[in-house]
Amino acid sequence: MVGGVGGPKLKVLVTGASGMVGRNLVDYFRDNGVDVIPTDLSGCEVNGNLLDTDFVFSRLSSLEFDAIIHLAAMTEIKKTVENPKLCFEINCLGTLNMLELASRKNVSRFLYSSSANVFGAPKSNPVTEESPFAPRVPYDYSKVASESFVMSFYKTKGVPVSITRSWLLFGAYDQPSRAMLRFIRGCLNNEPLTLFNQGRDTTSPTHAANFARLALTILEKKEAVGQAFNFGGERAVSVSEMAQLVKELTGSRSELILAPPRTELEKEPQISYPSIEKVRSVLGYRHELSLEEGIQRTIAWVKSGK
Repeated sequence: MVGGVGGPKLKVLVTGASGMVGRNLVDYFRDNGVDVIPTDLSGCEVNGNLLDTDFVFSRLSSLEFDAIIHLAAMTEIKKTVENPKLCFEINCLGTLNMLELASRKNVSRFLYSSSANVFGAPKSNPVTEESPFAPRVPYDYSKVASESFVMSFYKTKGVPVSITRSWLLFGAYDQPSRAMLRFIRGCLNNEPLTLFNQGRDTTSPTHAANFARLALTILEKKEAVGQAFNFGGERAVSVSEMAQLVKELTGSRSELILAPPRTELEKEPQISYPSIEKVRSVLGYRHELSLEEGIQRTIAWVKSGK
């Protein structure tokens, strides 16, 4: 563990800390003895806009921290399509500001949270770190561009960077509209679940605590510097399999309705899941929670009404 017994305690600045992944990461880090400075537009101990250079280079720069985890981004695909300029400003210029801050502060690690979306609809699975990028919408392109910015700061300024590309993350604090929470709430109420395109879309879900574990491992391991890592669950799961698993774990009487695709574009199922061999071989990473354990933890959080 970073810091170790009697060693200095790691302090990490986390952007986008009020989002689902950020909140799970902050909880996990604090539970594991890491000091965290959460920042976001609102809802955090330090609030501000990463496009505001005064906020970044005065307010954030005045703080003491050893590493940066940059999660903040405009993520809602529909909004990025409607306003690509804003998407690129937030996702790209915000990342550039944080990279410059990392360089000025001489951090021990800069972890950039990219996305599986850089690979688009992959032609083959599992997707490896060497698979070709195939971005489709502004959000995807903003992540491709920002990965280039991250690596440029590594190669020209010596900032010790790492990149993660995550598939479907879920957990406490998730948006009610996202699949896992919709399935859990629907099953707890014994409501029918409509699965468009027969629920054939396939991904690799994992609880956000597993991502937090990966992030902490990356901060600990020098082997992570200058590397990008694909990340997802221990197995590929179709939407229908995910819904069935939630139904079983909640003991629900919900009916799973296999519906046709909503559009012609959805007729071909989206199948994308990663190889996580690199995080295992390079970092020695292992999941803390299985898919079932992660769903059970999320069910408990929904039941708690928090």
